Amino acid sequence: MTSDQMGPAKAELITALRTNAAAALARLRALPGGSFEQGRYENGWNGRQILAHIASIEWTYRNLIDIAAGSDAGAPDGGVTRTEPGEAAGTPTRAMRGGVGGYNERQVAKREGASIEELLDEFERNREQTIAAVEAANDELFSRQIRSAGGITGSLANVIQAVAILHVAGHVNDIVGG
Repeated sequence: MTSDQMGPAKAELITALRTNAAAALARLRALPGGSFEQGRYENGWNGRQILAHIASIEWTYRNLIDIAAGSDAGAPDGGVTRTEPGEAAGTPTRAMRGGVGGYNERQVAKREGASIEELLDEFERNREQTIAAVEAANDELFSRQIRSAGGITGSLANVIQAVAILHVAGHVNDIVGG
């Protein structure tokens, strides 16, 4: 496996998680509050709902480490290993109850009454927990192949980079219009 396939080193990943969170929070806190109510996304979500989405999914990234470690602890379905076309047999993953769309809609609905600041605080708290989990994880886990519940397959390092950094940055761009 090449270093590109393995993804960033653990220290690089931690730095990227911190940098991504700081940039996201700065950009979002700079927006006027009313701009979060504007439609921003193809499924009809406004900026506030996209923010609720990124705040709600941030806590799930710690589970990726458990998947790589082979732990089924805390998995609502007891942990699932599936193989998709083109994947190595037995690529570890966990399924989302109701699929990605159902999960996202439930989490956004749960946060309907939360203020923008509460959502930003939730994202920030959960990102710190994600970083702490990455810091505590065994270095060798980051080269293990996994699949996120959302279907991203690769080394743990690459999957975390895709979902916790690139996915969040994309949604921040959706919200701020850039």
